[in-house]
Amino acid sequence: MSLSKRLSAEFIGTFWLVFGGCGSAVLAAGFPGLGIGFAGVALAFGLTVLTMVFALGHISGAHFNPAVSVGLVVGGRLPARDLLPYIVVQVLGAIAAAGVLYVIATGKPGYDIAVNGLAANGYGPHSPGGYDLKSAMITEVVLTFGFLIVILGATHKRAPAGFAGIPIGLALTLIHLISIPVTNTSVNPARSTGPALFVGGDAIGQLWLFWAAPVLGAALAGLVFNWLGREE
Repeated sequence: MSLSKRLSAEFIGTFWLVFGGCGSAVLAAGFPGLGIGFAGVALAFGLTVLTMVFALGHISGAHFNPAVSVGLVVGGRLPARDLLPYIVVQVLGAIAAAGVLYVIATGKPGYDIAVNGLAANGYGPHSPGGYDLKSAMITEVVLTFGFLIVILGATHKRAPAGFAGIPIGLALTLIHLISIPVTNTSVNPARSTGPALFVGGDAIGQLWLFWAAPVLGAALAGLVFNWLGREE
């Protein structure tokens, strides 16, 4: 596929991930009497990836996440020259999704982004469970590492063909079940950037962690899987 088609697919897929995942948290998680809760939000994030892997994976590889792109470059699955364009359109897709979500959320009387938020990530006083910087850093590095191991394994040439979206989507669901209380779950710098730009303040001040930790975890996974997956 041409680069323009691959980048368009990455924009659409990242938009879907952020709109579906963050949208479930903002619009549905706490809805009186019908709220889906944090388990429902975790499932929503997993479903966004699962559906778009099957829909767009054959076009762009279905990264939808700068950390995934970094891990795949380190793992030898993506040419380094494509990394920056992929990251740019992923971030733009996330910003567009957060913008649409904000417009929808403000249609409800009483919505205040300073109070209700936009599913931004955070630590310390901005962690849903009050977890500190150390806990947030470890959580994001370890879970992104695990996520990339699943992605690299599920898409390996020796893995069963045509099923990669299922373990990848389930892995992202599991990741959210573990870490929503800690950081509201990032493992995706684009997903963190979109909402943070609208929330502002400390959401932007803490954004560095949700770039540094996922990228570090993904790069480590790329290195480790290069060794694990190398044929003797």
